[in-house]
Amino acid sequence: MSIEWVNQAVDDLRAWGRASGLDVDADEVRLLCDYASDYLDVNELGDFTPATFEELLLNIYPRKVIAPPESASETIAAARTLVDFLLATEEIGGKMAARMRATLDRVEPEMPIALADTSRFGMAKSLFSAMGADTLEQDGLPATAGGEPDREACGCPGCTPYPPVRLAPIDTLAETALRVPLLTDARRLAQWMLAGGRAPTVKGRLRVRDAAEATAQLAVADPAFLWDVAVRAGLVETEGAAAFDGEAGPLEAWARTVDLLVEGGADRAGAVTGWEVLDGELYGLCDMLYRLQVPVSLSLVTEYLEEIGLFEEEEDLDLDEAVRRLVYCGLAERRDDALALTPLAVWGLRELYLGMGIEAPEAPDLAGADAPALIEGLLSGVPPEAAEADIEGWLERRTPSGAAAELFGAVSGAPAVARGIAVTIVDRLGPEAEPAVRGALEEAELRPHAIHWLSTRGLAAPSLTEDEVLWMSVDMLALALPAAEDDPEAFAENMAASGPPAHVIEEMWRVDHPDVVEVLELLGRSLQDPNVAKAARKAAFKARSRAIG
Repeated sequence: MSIEWVNQAVDDLRAWGRASGLDVDADEVRLLCDYASDYLDVNELGDFTPATFEELLLNIYPRKVIAPPESASETIAAARTLVDFLLATEEIGGKMAARMRATLDRVEPEMPIALADTSRFGMAKSLFSAMGADTLEQDGLPATAGGEPDREACGCPGCTPYPPVRLAPIDTLAETALRVPLLTDARRLAQWMLAGGRAPTVKGRLRVRDAAEATAQLAVADPAFLWDVAVRAGLVETEGAAAFDGEAGPLEAWARTVDLLVEGGADRAGAVTGWEVLDGELYGLCDMLYRLQVPVSLSLVTEYLEEIGLFEEEEDLDLDEAVRRLVYCGLAERRDDALALTPLAVWGLRELYLGMGIEAPEAPDLAGADAPALIEGLLSGVPPEAAEADIEGWLERRTPSGAAAELFGAVSGAPAVARGIAVTIVDRLGPEAEPAVRGALEEAELRPHAIHWLSTRGLAAPSLTEDEVLWMSVDMLALALPAAEDDPEAFAENMAASGPPAHVIEEMWRVDHPDVVEVLELLGRSLQDPNVAKAARKAAFKARSRAIG
């Protein structure tokens, strides 16, 4: 970005606004110029064209700028001001100004839709939005009464509280640390140094001759880096002659290694992955993976690095090799075409954060909890893999009938989302759970689910009444409400493939369910068939009217 021309343009715009008696939104115009300069090769005001505005407002802004759809009107107004300014300063002629204004008129109704379309979000915007940030950049942190930055009041990703993470058992982590390829090779190098009576330099570094011999004899790619890891991780002592410390605990060594690789990555650019750009941004990348607790596709990792401007287009990039080295270092694991932190890296990062005085909570082990705590924990947003392990561990500690009795007892009178989790877990159980499930026939809210469970297993069960079928349909849709709000497009696709038919939706208003109005309103907004969607809206109106009456 050429900051000079943008600064000059904004200064001239302010002066023009004062002279013309206009209140100009200089900050929004600056953002337009900044993004035009960064991504569209606009190097001066005269480079703006109608196509520039269309690309900015329908492509660049939706990808880069975290802004609510209703903010589109402010951006369009700023763009119109910019056109007026370009015309007044003779950067463009009257015909060009008319074409630009026509483009803005056409773009105006489309921009809010584009800003709301999550499929258009770039990597940084997607990640930061998932963290709950309101903006990508903050001018400063709100101050507390004592004048210190109030990080809890700030919405930026770096100040967002860390989510609770699930840690693997300590014994498992310690055993895994012993098998990290990087630490294994560092130990080999330290033992080789000791066996050959080789001493490091006065500063404790590996001698050049020793590094050459280690490369040949041990077949390690970067002996100097490995030696640095061995020293920093406490695997070797350098007082006098080098001595291998066989007593260094694997987790202590790993914690020091994370500090070296992640926090010290910027000081050792190129040492970890061999890709200077990624090494310099390793802390930020690991931090985001830690916060999100989900694998991130490699294409999005590349896009993120592009967006934050960490490399030039002509640089020779090899992300596959960089990922291979992250795996070698024990920081990441590759899942198909996605990147995720290893359980060991999660543990090490949390230790790093705690050492920095940052609150980094640990999620409880739900496998040992009672049924209400299990359901509450699963509702709190446990990552899918951890949730699966929790459920399996919880069930292993109980008989099928005991598990079903606990789960159904925990959700008696509970909201639909809690009941849905209980029903979903009970659905995993075999016929051994029959006594407890049959007992749920006495509970009006659980009875339809219990009948369905028994009948699908070929066990004796009463028939579902028409009212019970309707009630269960509403109840299961109520379970989907949170997910539908997070991803309305996926919900609409699911409903198109397997949603209730129109004649069922038309009768749902009769169901005495606390969520029936919300469910019908959601169907009215989401169903792709306009006739069925209209039927859902009519049913929602009837349900509201019945509730009022």
